[in-house]
Amino acid sequence: MVSVAVLSGSPGSPSGRVWLGGSSQTPFCESPREQVTESPESGLQEHYSNLCMEKSQKINPFILRILQEVDEEIKKGLAAGITLNIAGNNRLVPVERVTGEDFWILSRILKNCLYINGLDVGYNLLSDVGAYYAAKLVQKQLNLIYLNLMFNDIGPEGGELIAKVLHKNQTLKYLRMTGNKIENKGGMFFAAMLQINSSLEKLDLGDCDLGMQSVIAFATVLTRNQAIKAINLNRPILYGEQEESTVHIGRMLKENHCLVVLHMCKHDIKNSGIQQLCDALYLNSSLRYLDVSCNKITHDGMVYLADVLKSNTTLEVIDLSFNRIENAGANYLSETLTSHNRSLKALSVVSNNIEGEGLVALSQSMKTNLTFSHIYIWGNKFDEATCVAYSDLIQMGRLKPDNTDVEPFVVDGRVYLAEVSNGLKKHYYWTSTSGESYDHSSNAGFALVPVGQQP
Repeated sequence: MVSVAVLSGSPGSPSGRVWLGGSSQTPFCESPREQVTESPESGLQEHYSNLCMEKSQKINPFILRILQEVDEEIKKGLAAGITLNIAGNNRLVPVERVTGEDFWILSRILKNCLYINGLDVGYNLLSDVGAYYAAKLVQKQLNLIYLNLMFNDIGPEGGELIAKVLHKNQTLKYLRMTGNKIENKGGMFFAAMLQINSSLEKLDLGDCDLGMQSVIAFATVLTRNQAIKAINLNRPILYGEQEESTVHIGRMLKENHCLVVLHMCKHDIKNSGIQQLCDALYLNSSLRYLDVSCNKITHDGMVYLADVLKSNTTLEVIDLSFNRIENAGANYLSETLTSHNRSLKALSVVSNNIEGEGLVALSQSMKTNLTFSHIYIWGNKFDEATCVAYSDLIQMGRLKPDNTDVEPFVVDGRVYLAEVSNGLKKHYYWTSTSGESYDHSSNAGFALVPVGQQP
């Protein structure tokens, strides 16, 4: 069953969800004089049908059905702050993925819907054709504050179109370009945009094949940009062993006092790189969420992080998943969290080759540090002492089941730990089968440090 939820909410959170899909793809030209108006009496469904007939475009029955349900909700008076969810990876209903041709028709309808303030068209087939109409939509729909274009086969040219339209836009708060291969060329256009745009708060360019030049450009621009509060630069295409991009980002953190969330997953960061970041964190007073997962940091790098956490009072979430900090690194962090730090709330050490001793040490930190409330440990080596330690934390109520990724169970009188689908960003790439695209237990990082418009 397809559901439509339309709720009133604050600008910081989306308030409604609509699921729909589309088909086929061809470029179109649009007359600048052409004005398409929407009649409140006819509604979105009839407007869509009429426009398809006018443009000789095949009507998509699924889109028609969804727009009908939206019309029904609007008639009930629930038309404030709607986010349309048209994601192509929805597994709960049959989805025919939206292409540039579908989005051409859809964008002409949405640009006049002032009650639409969010649009998710991730995991579709928009390509650069759809990017053109997405740029037109951003230009004309002045109530849009959230736009998700992730994994839509948009290339450098499409990225350029979207980046340039944001030079004059003053309403969009959160843009997701995740997974679109805009490459270094497209990345440079977005970096140039941040020199001009003063309203965008959250930008996601993860998995976009950014190059060293564009990553350095972002680091340079962010020393002056006072609007961006969260940026994702995951998995750039970097060459060399000098960690030049990390050096520049470290310098940026020393001067930037507005950035709250920084994702640097798969940056090939080693111990010298984490040292650069930690040196900057002595001077930075704004960063609350640091993601350095999937890098090459070992226990030696934890010496620098543990030391800066003794004096840093702003960091609340650290993601160290898929590094190799081992027991020694876990012990360094445990000592700091036990005796010094009282600001960190969540720590992920998933798959870090930590054995029983280090995991038990982290569990002991939670007993004395009441601020430290979330810990994720799956993928390490659990011995019986580890299983008992985390079972005790959960049973005594110190560690809530939603705040960790393990759950104790007993077989033949011995305690074991099973994996639970909780984490800092479990639903970063996908939506759960329950239909919830944003759940606090699975996306604790976003819940603890909410910035901009969440999907």
